[in-house]
Order: sequence, then structure tokens, then C-alpha cells
Amino acid sequence: MSNPSADQSNVVELSSNQTWSRMRVEAASVAAHEPSLASFLHATILNHESYEAALSYRLAQKFSDTEMSAMLWREVCAQAYKSEPYIVDAALHDLRAVFKRDPACHEFMQPFLYFKGYLALQAHRVANWLWRHDRQALALYLQSRISELFAVDIHPAVIIGKGVFMDHATGIVIGETALVEDDVSILQNVTLGGTGKTEGDRHPKIRRGALVSVGAKVLGNIEVGEGAKIAAGSVVLKNVGAHCTVAGVPAKPVGECAGKPAETMDQSFNCDIYSI
Repeated sequence: MSNPSADQSNVVELSSNQTWSRMRVEAASVAAHEPSLASFLHATILNHESYEAALSYRLAQKFSDTEMSAMLWREVCAQAYKSEPYIVDAALHDLRAVFKRDPACHEFMQPFLYFKGYLALQAHRVANWLWRHDRQALALYLQSRISELFAVDIHPAVIIGKGVFMDHATGIVIGETALVEDDVSILQNVTLGGTGKTEGDRHPKIRRGALVSVGAKVLGNIEVGEGAKIAAGSVVLKNVGAHCTVAGVPAKPVGECAGKPAETMDQSFNCDIYSI
């Protein structure tokens, strides 16, 4: 049932329709192999004609509570996807990013069904749509549900690009005026926060292809440049140049970042040139 790792570089180039078709094949195969999951897989994947229909169902089942039913949340998701098809396109790019970057991911359906980082990100995309369409009260309600369900707290005003990978995701906090561009990878316990009670534009801007590693804190209205790498446990208080690696508390440059850190997920750096 698992995809050989050698196939990953080719599979991630699949189109949106091909990705959805592959998910359905995966689900049918698992349902046949594990009958106890057959009903679940039919309800979440096999009974739906499109990826967006399946995604709205999956998210609605997660969001539902005593105040807001799954049916109501499906309607909200469907409105968002119809209004801005980009949201679905971004979700598919995110799915392929997880498959490509996470060695623990062997099937496209796994993030969709089980990875809370992926689900939290897709939930945020709906909350952001609500926020931008003058439905802030419901957006904040959804933000609260996302935090309760996934231990991920992202303000609904935050703009997040496509092809974003939130690995493990527990403890990720992203403030109101932050920006995360395309193809970024963020690991658990990362904070993109402010530095106090300052109002206005006060949160970090993470540029395309950057990697923000485990437990890093990036604080203030600063920029992490394209293809930059933030080492695990760092506290970043100043701008980080493009393709630069920083580490420490406070973070300091420790050399250039070769390649595409968000894609390779290489969290190492040259300790020999780092001095506090």
C-alpha cells in the first residue's frame, strides 16, 4: 500500500485531478485491506466526486460541535471554495508538499485523513476567507475551534501561500499581521509573534521557501528572506537575509543556506563558524 520513496519525486508532479484520483485508489486499496476502516474511507473520500467536496466534508466533521453542526460548516466551506477556487488549489499544493517533504508520509490520503498540520492549515484557509469577506465573528469562532482541535493558533487575518508544510504542528502560533509566502516549511512549537503591545503591522514576514525549525521564535515586524533557514530553538529579533542560516538566542548568522531548505528539510548548520 505504501509508495516507494523513489517514486515521490515523480508523484508530486501529478495534476490536481490526478492527485485526487490517486487518493481514491489509495482509499479503495486500504478499505479492501482493512475492512474496519471501509465505512470511514467511503464517508471521507470514496463517496465524493471531487477533492473540494471531500475536503469540506472532512473539515466539517472536525469543526462540528453543539453550536455549529457539520452541515452548517460544509455550507461555509462550499461557499469559500466556490467563491475562491484558489483555496482548493492551495490545499492540493499543500498536500503534495507534505508528501514530498515528510518521509513519514507514504500516501496522499494520509495528510488529508490524519495529519493535523495539514488539516489545521486548510481550516485556516476557510477562516481567512471568512475574515476577508466581513464575517469576522465566525472567523474568530473557527480560529478558536482550530486551536482546540489541533493546538494550532493562527489569527484568521494571516495570509498564507500555497505549498506550505506545517510538520507535526503542535504549538504553532502565528499573529495577526504575519505573512507566510509559498513553499515555506514550519515545524512544531514555532511562534511568529509580536514583541509587545504595539499595534499595526507587528508580526514577521516569512518569504518563499524558508524553513522555520522546531521551537523557533520569530518576533516583531521583521523579514525572513527567501530560502532562509531558522535553526531549532532560535529567537529571531532582526531581519534574516535571503538564503541565510541563523541560530541561537538571539539568533545570529551561521552561514549561507545551500539549496532549498523548506524542500530538503535539512535542519543542520555549520557549528564550527557559530560563536555566541
